[in-house]
Amino acid sequence: MPQKAAKLIILDRDGVINYDSDLFIKSPDEWRPIPGSLEAIARLNQWGYRVVVATNQSGVGRGLFDMDTLAAIHEKMHKAVAQAGGRIDAVFFCPHAADSKCDCRKPKPGLMREISARFNVDLNNVPVVGDSLRDLQAAVAVGCKPYLVLTGKGTKTSLDPKLPEGTETFRDLAAVAEALTR
Repeated sequence: MPQKAAKLIILDRDGVINYDSDLFIKSPDEWRPIPGSLEAIARLNQWGYRVVVATNQSGVGRGLFDMDTLAAIHEKMHKAVAQAGGRIDAVFFCPHAADSKCDCRKPKPGLMREISARFNVDLNNVPVVGDSLRDLQAAVAVGCKPYLVLTGKGTKTSLDPKLPEGTETFRDLAAVAEALTR
């Protein structure tokens, strides 16, 4: 039986932790953290949160970059977070193209279910931070609490009439961390 997840938070990557690109983040050099995001992860860690990333990476499925490059991008992210005094406990990703029939590509809930199984936790009310509608839809599909940040695609997403009920909106990840740790 899954345990209650008292201190788990799930973050999207592009547009939440680092700047997003319509042309995809295809190399470690293109991965650039959003100001305050690394310190926000460290703050969440200091308050006892386990930080997990759930990200669609269709660039792999489209052949824009390979798994070794994705691993190098994530290694750069882990090192940058560590330099800020924090850590990311795990990165879950969907490598499939948008037209794939997989269950792991957000807005489908496969990545969230995988996190629940791997960490043996009930995801009910676990905070999920994203900048796109699909992040929030994947969150509510498994009972998580949706948080929208206005970085990345967030400002555009905030205007979407399909925004899940109960979504809380913040300027960025630092503001989410501040709200969850006061």
